[in-house]
Parts: sequence; structure tokens; C-alpha cells
Amino acid sequence: MNKPMRRVAVFCGLLVLALLLRVNWVQFVQADDLQNDEHNRRVNIERYANPRGDIIVDGEPITGSEETDNSDYRYQRTWVDGPMWAPVTGYSSQAFGTTQLEHLNDSILTGDDDRLFFNNTIDMFTGEDQRGGNVVTTLNADAQRAAFEGLGDSKGAVAAIDPRTGEILAMASTPSYDPSSFAGNGGEDEDAWVALNQDEDKPLVNRALRETYPPGSTFKVVTAAAALEAGVVDDVDTETDSPEPYYLPETENVELGNQVNDGRCEDATIRTAIQLSCNSVFANLSDRLGNEEMRETAEAFGYNEEQFIPVRADASAYPEDNRPQNAQAGIGQASNRATPLQMAMVAAAVANDGTLMQPYMVDQLIAPSLNVIEQHEPEEMSEPMSSDTAQQLQSAMETMVDESVIDTGELSDVRVGGKTGTAQHGENNEETPYAWFISYAMTDEGSPVAVAVVVEDAGVARDDVSGSGLAAPIAVDVMEAVLAGENEG
Repeated sequence: MNKPMRRVAVFCGLLVLALLLRVNWVQFVQADDLQNDEHNRRVNIERYANPRGDIIVDGEPITGSEETDNSDYRYQRTWVDGPMWAPVTGYSSQAFGTTQLEHLNDSILTGDDDRLFFNNTIDMFTGEDQRGGNVVTTLNADAQRAAFEGLGDSKGAVAAIDPRTGEILAMASTPSYDPSSFAGNGGEDEDAWVALNQDEDKPLVNRALRETYPPGSTFKVVTAAAALEAGVVDDVDTETDSPEPYYLPETENVELGNQVNDGRCEDATIRTAIQLSCNSVFANLSDRLGNEEMRETAEAFGYNEEQFIPVRADASAYPEDNRPQNAQAGIGQASNRATPLQMAMVAAAVANDGTLMQPYMVDQLIAPSLNVIEQHEPEEMSEPMSSDTAQQLQSAMETMVDESVIDTGELSDVRVGGKTGTAQHGENNEETPYAWFISYAMTDEGSPVAVAVVVEDAGVARDDVSGSGLAAPIAVDVMEAVLAGENEG
């Protein structure tokens, strides 16, 4: 072979080698990245080539799949009572992807999860199409309906937990949306998607997990726990050495007023201060404890850390702050911010004698063959207070409910503890306050339910905003629904 031909042969060999290296690089090194690339339509087409598995509540599916006449996407996701369940399930859209449980459990629902290999192999030999597995939640359908219908046209959220296990029983957020309105990929789906994203009320946001609010007077339960644990106050019936009027520390004339101005908040006990919601008492206790002690107690309840249930919840915030700000944070104002889930966790820890269980929303993952491939076990998260402190707070919170105007409806045969809150916000507190209520119901076997409700905007006059008037009735309905199911069981 002459010299020019050798050069051509070597050059061609190098090209073939480069091609082989590139093919192997694409097939093996880049395979996962290419498969999961958002621009790879084949992955999305495959996702909807078969019916998705279902999300299950109380043994019944709240999702489904229907065949379409789309040449690319054979199936489309459907929901039962979509707006009620959207804050739980999230959405599964051919055009706009997946969120929340639909996203986190996508491989189970599509049947692509490695744990379904045996099931898929059997289906291949029997000629059946690939089937998705199911996600079994901890949700209580009656409690969810009570929460969603209770919120009605208001803007707000509800979170309900079983304090004994950490199971999430209800998670409602309004205004909501219908995931089926943009489950496909046509023009109507895009119109619905654009309208939802332009809505100033943010219906796509799960307010129970992704919005933080000043918790107002509901946070006084945490301040009380911190004071009792630190020995600043001996018990809930000991006078607290709280002056009235109370001036913020390091100021000479910035008075922190009380809703009740008849002298009963001066030196009031924790029991009385919770009942009358005395700002002066809890701001004073927060200042005496100091920012570090208050922050550590808040963190023991779950503050300053994202929660995963498995959907991510924003971190509630109790920050490092100066004395005046810390005093106000002790009554749930200043820079104190909490999600409804966080405040349900506070009520749950009190109801469970001081032990806070890790909240969770998925009980089981089940193969199409109905074999359980993953079972969640309840897990202790922390012990933010002793059982003695928790039981004292139970007594004080139950006094608050017994001595208030809150109608506990059909809960007269159980103990109900609660704390109202009216949280100020906006520049110079000019915005309409948020109405809060945290509570629990206690039976002889312990507490099966703790609830937090926030009503962000009910469309009522400012003077008509109160935790007892707007939020408490919703919480009572949720607790009644849970207890009715307990009694049937």
C-alpha cells in the first residue's frame, strides 16, 4: 500500500474509532441525562402510554386514567373531586409535567420503578401492558371534605395530623384548582394553565405547606412551653410577674397592648394568659427567656428546617433577633413565620404528651399485584417538652375552649384544647389580619387529631376577623369528621 493510501486508511480508522467512542459515550455515560431531559418527548409519551397507577384515600382511588384520541399520548390523567384533592396529589399534565405526590411517586405510578421489575416481567410473558403501582395515603376523606368545604370561598389552609403517629389526615388549600383542566396538551389546557399562573390568588400554591404566615397568638403555646421547661414559671397557675402596661424592652414608650384592658393580664398565670391571649405576659416571658432559648424551643417543634412529608414544606422561621423583636416574636409577630403544617405540629406535640411524631402522608406503595413494596413506619421527630409540661398546657388550652364562645358542636363528649390567633401583618399592620386556630381532640385512648386552620382572607370586615369566629368552626368540623370515623372503626 502506498503512502497516500495508508494515510487515508489511518484517517478513516480514527474516524471509526471516534464514532465508536461517541456512540458508547451517548449510550452509556449520557443515557440517564438524555432519558430524563425535559426536551425528550419520548419519555413523556411513554409516561402516558399506559394507565397510571392511582393515589388512594380510605381504600378508594381519587385519581384515574382515560383513553384519548391523541396520536402521541394514549392516556390522560383524571381526578375525583380535583379541586379538593389537588393540594395533596399535585398535577400530572402531558404538557406541564408533574408535581407533589404525582411527581415524587412518578416511577411507581408509571410502573417504571425498579421495585416493579418482577411484576413487569410477568406482564411481559403474559402479554399484558405495563401497569403502574398505587400510592396509599394516610388521608381521611371525610376530614379533607370538612376542611375544604369549611374554607369555602375564603383564602386559607388547613392541616390535620394524628398526633399519635404523625399521619396527615387532611391538607386543604383555597382557592384551589382542577388538575384535569390542563392534564392534556391542547389549546384549552394551555389556556387554563396560563390563567392559573396569572391568578393573583395563587391557586397552584399549597398554602398548608408553601406559605408562611405570622402565627399570631397561636404561637403563645410555644412560648408557654419554653417558659415551663426553663423553669421561668413553675406551672400554668403560677403568677408570671408581668407588668401592665408592658413596654417593649430597650424602649421607653413603645407599649404592647392587650385585647383585654381591664387589668386581668397583669401578673396573669399562663392559664389566664392563654384564655385572655395576653400579649404582655408572653412578650415578657419571651424576653426573659431570651432569643437563643426561644429559638431552640421553636426548632424543637420543627421551626427553621424544611419538612418532607414526602412533599416539601417550606421552613417556618424563628430567626436570631434583638430584644424588642424577640419579645414580639414570642407572641407570633415580628419576623416569626409559620406554615399551617408547622402549627398543626405544635398542637400535635401538646396533645401527644410532649412527643412530636414526624408528619407523613404516604402509608404504602403497592405493586399492581397488590404486594406492598414499601411500608412507612411512624417515627419520633423530637420531644420539645416533657409530658408534665404538655399535660399542663393541655389543661390550659382546654380551659381556653371551655371558657370561650367557641361552639364545639358534637365534641362535647371529648376534651378539646385550642388556641385562637389574630395575626397582624402589612406595613403598620394595615392589612386585614389572619385568623388562626390550633386545636386537638382528646379521647380516653389519646388524641386522634390535631388541627391548624388559617383564614388568610374571608372577605369580611376587619372588625369581624377572629380566630374563634372564622377558623375555629372549620377545625371543629375536621375533628368531628375524624372522631366519627374513629367511632365507626
